[in-house]
Amino acid sequence: MRRYGIINLDKPSNPSSHEVVAWVKKILRVEKTGHSGTLDPSVTGALIVCIDRATRLVKSQQGAGKEYVAIARLHSAIDEDKVRRGLEMLRGALYQRPPPVAAVKRNLRVRTIFNSTMFEYDADRNLAVFHVSCEAGTYIRTLCIHLGLVLGTGGHMQELRRVRSGSVVEDVGMVTMHDVLDAQWMFDNERDDTYLRRVIRPLEYLLTDYKRIVIKDSSVSSICFGAKLMIPGLLRFDDGIDVNTVVVIMTTKGEAVALAIAQMTTSVMATCDHGVVAKIKRVIMDRDVYPKSWGLGPKAQQKKKMIAAQQLDKYGQPNDKTPKDWLDSYVDLTGKRGNSHIKVSGTPTSIPKPKIEEVSAAEDGDEEDGNTNNSGAMNIDEPVEKKEKKDKKDKKDKKDKKDKKDKKRKHEEAQEEEEEETKPKAKRSKHKD
Repeated sequence: MRRYGIINLDKPSNPSSHEVVAWVKKILRVEKTGHSGTLDPSVTGALIVCIDRATRLVKSQQGAGKEYVAIARLHSAIDEDKVRRGLEMLRGALYQRPPPVAAVKRNLRVRTIFNSTMFEYDADRNLAVFHVSCEAGTYIRTLCIHLGLVLGTGGHMQELRRVRSGSVVEDVGMVTMHDVLDAQWMFDNERDDTYLRRVIRPLEYLLTDYKRIVIKDSSVSSICFGAKLMIPGLLRFDDGIDVNTVVVIMTTKGEAVALAIAQMTTSVMATCDHGVVAKIKRVIMDRDVYPKSWGLGPKAQQKKKMIAAQQLDKYGQPNDKTPKDWLDSYVDLTGKRGNSHIKVSGTPTSIPKPKIEEVSAAEDGDEEDGNTNNSGAMNIDEPVEKKEKKDKKDKKDKKDKKDKKDKKRKHEEAQEEEEEETKPKAKRSKHKD
């Protein structure tokens, strides 16, 4: 639980976000903690604290939308209706420069205000309480200054609280630092993890807004090693998935395996029988949770034997000794060419067979050669050439490193010889018997 958990923490005022995260790490005695979205020391509210493996989701949560409740103090009296109109003007894309107290570079940038609503205005003290829904990276302190400039009175931020960060809100499951400390004490002294389970939530809690793809248990281990998700490993999927949409890959038990970028739409997944479904963006699950299940099929076993017999190169690509029946029957479905060769129709698509035909220029000068024909033939020579170039480059780098080491060693030996020659010879004293 403490290896794959997140905490919806109510950050107190005065300590910085980094201090709070360090305290949580010390209380729970875990190896690593992180937070998504820094809050200034004086700001309170929702702070997502990720524990151990859940820190891999920090980047995905930092760009999520935020919501705040702020109190702005205006420097002179003004009518309430004008304040409302001023807030309505400050919607949409706005130029912002981070305030001097911010720990970032003060470059001019554009941030979007999705919505702003005023809750209350105190005319006696010139205080305006309003709610803001905005893009990640928006400075409410700068927004309050701009509100004062729009109204012509001047103004600054008096108080700020974050009420939503991504999919985490303050009304559901928010805990304090005292809750974290008490839950760990109960677990250490009474061996009761009920309180701790209420404080630490599973990391899947952050992924509820993503489209889901459920995969087979036999595909989980290969995904954890970074392999692309192919059609044979697909089990179920949500509606409305588009190409280049970030999706979450799940097991049949509801465990998050990885974040991925979809390469097919929902309709293509339903009608296609081969191809790349998604490319991995960030692996979440450990590698040794599910057993390895790849390389056990008949084709994989035959491929291993051919590599051992040097009928294929070490990468499994054809060479001069590859039998013709292998070239005619084998189709590479590793996804190196993407899904450009897949045609979607009402019936399942047929697998294109590779063509290994060399067209000589003497036969027909108008025809293109086999590497560039448009009939969907696979280019087999290209991957081999890339591998060979890479091998040559690696060998050259190793040779250069070895030459540098030899040159350095010879230089050091020459320096030692010079030092020995310049040293004065010690006088030997002769002792008489």
